[in-house]
Amino acid sequence: MSITAHLRARVELPGARALVDGSAGESRGDGSHRVLLRNGHELEVHDLAEVLAGERAPLAVFPLPWPGWEHGVHSVSPDGTFAVFSGQRAVRAVGAGGETLWEYRHGCWGPETGHPHSGDEQEVCRGLEHGSCRVSDDGRLVWAHVVVEPGEDAWEERWVVLDARDGRELAALPLPDSAAAGSRLLSHPDGVHMGLCIGMGQDGVLLHWARWDGERLTGWDLNETMDRILVDVHPAHPGFLTVEHYGADLRLHALDGAVLAEREPEAAGEEEDPPCWDWTCGFVDADTVIASTADADGEGVRHWLLHARTLEVRGQVGYPAGPVGASVRPLGDGTWLTCDPDGRRLRRWSERP
Repeated sequence: MSITAHLRARVELPGARALVDGSAGESRGDGSHRVLLRNGHELEVHDLAEVLAGERAPLAVFPLPWPGWEHGVHSVSPDGTFAVFSGQRAVRAVGAGGETLWEYRHGCWGPETGHPHSGDEQEVCRGLEHGSCRVSDDGRLVWAHVVVEPGEDAWEERWVVLDARDGRELAALPLPDSAAAGSRLLSHPDGVHMGLCIGMGQDGVLLHWARWDGERLTGWDLNETMDRILVDVHPAHPGFLTVEHYGADLRLHALDGAVLAEREPEAAGEEEDPPCWDWTCGFVDADTVIASTADADGEGVRHWLLHARTLEVRGQVGYPAGPVGASVRPLGDGTWLTCDPDGRRLRRWSERP
């Protein structure tokens, strides 16, 4: 069955591809969506609804603490008054005026343990490895994935909870099995739980959930197979959605990790090799999930709508306005985003006019 998508908005945006398939988007439990775009030595913060209405002026602009550092996943407070940056050797909070509010120092993400530093704060060591940070939906906490070097030739990654006011460490959770290439944090709309997904390249993926009750940090890992990528959450679902590392299946989980529904990609036509799910999928709304498939060479891209609670396929999406890129970003409100293959035009779609 083919389901025709209806175009709701279209806008030229240099960072369209990064928003749809990268880390340029930040969603909140109240349904708001921010766009975080790097522009030279600054981080621009935009309201997604305003961007889609044609507004190009950012809500706020924060100077990058380390202009030579191009990695890490950063976060902006819900009220837009400060940003928190995940650096190579520190997590730093920066105010709207560009002033440093606090800094939490940690070990270096560079791949060689114990390597020397010159003392220059702008020095960037080799390596692409990085952590991530996330301001909680109430603006009171900063969750961060960091690395420490407790001794010579020692290395340990940790998940820390910081007080957003002063960067004071409130709790830390060791991550002894992690050897991160990168990571991403995702807050659950219940305002209590936080998810952490750690990519380790060909070594697999780690998935953790945790909660901070004001006194104790409780965490649990879902790493029996080390192959689940955390992709999305929705206020109407107490759990979360994952996709297998290589796109073999899509799963809906309860918060404790129990599998509630599972779906393998459907072949269309006489394909020799089965298609794979792309990791940019998620909840269009409480009842619908959107996901994309492609063949082993990345060709034959198709977008599908699925029932959110059973993951039964409802139909393939047809786009009347021409081809779209492989990635898709659902917004949870009945709409989703795509970008054109050239990565410039951002489009917003819905199933209903």
